[in-house]
Amino acid sequence: MEWLIQEASEVVDAVDFTTPPRILIQFWDNATSVPADVQKCLDSWVPLEKTGFERLLFDDTAAEQFIMENFSRRHSRAFKRCHHPAMRADFFRLCFVLKNGGLYVDADDAYQAYDIDKLLMDGRLKLQPLCYDIASDSMVDPVRSAGIPAEGGRIFYVNNNPLLAPPSHPIIAMALEQATNSLLSADEDSRDIQTLTGPGNLTSCLVAHAVELAQAGKAWDFELLTDWDSVAISTWPLSYRSDDRNWRRWVRSDG
Repeated sequence: MEWLIQEASEVVDAVDFTTPPRILIQFWDNATSVPADVQKCLDSWVPLEKTGFERLLFDDTAAEQFIMENFSRRHSRAFKRCHHPAMRADFFRLCFVLKNGGLYVDADDAYQAYDIDKLLMDGRLKLQPLCYDIASDSMVDPVRSAGIPAEGGRIFYVNNNPLLAPPSHPIIAMALEQATNSLLSADEDSRDIQTLTGPGNLTSCLVAHAVELAQAGKAWDFELLTDWDSVAISTWPLSYRSDDRNWRRWVRSDG
């Protein structure tokens, strides 16, 4: 993953992929009781409607129905094994983007009035690279950190927010299949969200796919967005982050 970040600046733009549809997908577990501060984040994306975007907010019920109608019983069983809203959001976004394409953004991201058309010029999967510095227990700039040794080491990965892709992108397909298999084979009480459905799952699929492309001499069908913060910013603090609706707290709690 660190090597991919280093190589990203050298990649020539690809133009021969189907562009994604103008659909913005977001998720909150209960659409009838969205907290006011989260609703403010959701409302920040209203300006996209003027550029032709359709905005869709799914919750647990709508997401489960979508998966039942468009995927197999295995996928429905896997979704039922997602015991936290963050896991269900993780799994659902893979299903929707694989089936229909579009832009998935977390409900707590606030839009920064960026010209979103710049991201729609080709059909590459758009992903945000991240880097966690172990020694300082903090996030650091992934581009500046790539290739530079660090005491304690660093973990390079991609976020699963945002996801921007046309339908049927192979990385999304691989990530959904791997998440489904992992959920159905793991201990049903597992709280390893990162690996089962989150960024860890997506990162491993991205790297495997990138290796396949390199071996075949093919161009990247994905792009690493090193400036996503100019598009949207994850809002802190929000009321839900102080309880177990925050997946980080839930993972550390004893249930």
